[in-house]
Amino acid sequence: MSTFQAPKGTYDLLPPDSATYLAVREAISGPLKNSGYGYIETPGFENAELFARGVGESTDIVSKEMYAFETKGGDRLALRPEGTASVLRAALEANLHRGGNLPVKLWYSGSYYRYEKPQKGRYRHFSQVGAEAIGTEDPALDAELIILADQAYRSLGLRNFRLLLNSLGDKECRPVYRAALQDFLRGLDLDDDTRRRVDINPLRVLDDKRESVQKQLTGAPMLRDYLCEACKAYHEQVRELLTAAGVAFQDDEKLVRGLDYYTRTTFEFVHDGLGSQSAVGGGGRYDGLSEMIGGPALPSVGWALGVDRTVLALEAEGITLDIPAATAVYAVPLGEEARRVLFGAVTELRRAGVATDFAYGGKGLKNAMKSANRSGARLALVAGERDLAEGLVQLKDLESGEQTPVALDAVVAEVRRKLG
Repeated sequence: MSTFQAPKGTYDLLPPDSATYLAVREAISGPLKNSGYGYIETPGFENAELFARGVGESTDIVSKEMYAFETKGGDRLALRPEGTASVLRAALEANLHRGGNLPVKLWYSGSYYRYEKPQKGRYRHFSQVGAEAIGTEDPALDAELIILADQAYRSLGLRNFRLLLNSLGDKECRPVYRAALQDFLRGLDLDDDTRRRVDINPLRVLDDKRESVQKQLTGAPMLRDYLCEACKAYHEQVRELLTAAGVAFQDDEKLVRGLDYYTRTTFEFVHDGLGSQSAVGGGGRYDGLSEMIGGPALPSVGWALGVDRTVLALEAEGITLDIPAATAVYAVPLGEEARRVLFGAVTELRRAGVATDFAYGGKGLKNAMKSANRSGARLALVAGERDLAEGLVQLKDLESGEQTPVALDAVVAEVRRKLG
């Protein structure tokens, strides 16, 4: 037993469960790779001010949950709590927006960190796959990203999820709504922290999950009644494109999500089998974020889907992914000469693209065959001194038990034939 354990609120991914997480990442990124999105990877930590400006000082993420620290050199850094600000920073730093081919379409995968109360479906270290389309204002781009997320979930076999959709307006119409909402909220019985939020970002109060707050929000002014004509038209186009693509959605007038940078389109995927932590992913348009972090005006849209949450959704629906066995062939040598010869055969099979493992440690036949069965391999490659003297090895089908001799120089071809 090790003296050390994983930090509270984190988890280790171990085989065989880790294969499911890898499959989920592949499923989410697959539609993006097929739609012009290129892969980007950013550091696990950034200048803390990047998130303070972009995500928002008043958000729980920045004010309560961000892991921030000062380096020996005096720099104030933070473990990344989300991906969008980092990706946009990297794109601006590399001048990708000046290449003349907008939008810049990027996807990413990685770990993110927030200090919050650990519970099932909510960890201090979590994994996401995200996508950003930078530099273009077009409702078709918003619809594209939502459709790709829906496609990813459905490719995994998920069915019991819902898409919530809203518009948060823009810099023209949201200030008027913000003032009206503040007037309403200031008349409620709220605690001091929530009253401070009313002054800084009143829309976040709508997202407060406490029943004592939600009860008082009945009759609150709705943003839809304050949207300017341009925002109404934009949102209607997104809705029409989703409907035409067969993607069902529910209008949710209280949906604001937990980051300050969203404008116009905002959306969230929720799964009814996950209890109170029902969100599995979401995103929206963030037309002003580039300017917030010192860049030019670059209207953009993106999302992040939780790998951990998606795995929980699969479990809730009883879905087991069809994941190929990590090993197709397991080599079992009997004696030193067989070890040398079969190790060479294993190397050839691997070079030919066949997933192959080897009975290391000088195991006897019985234990080696147990290992072969536990590996999930379809075939076992067995050889002893008598086989080698005849230039043969034995190829055993671990499903049927059938065993056939194969010439040493024909092993790769015969294994490929049997595996199909």
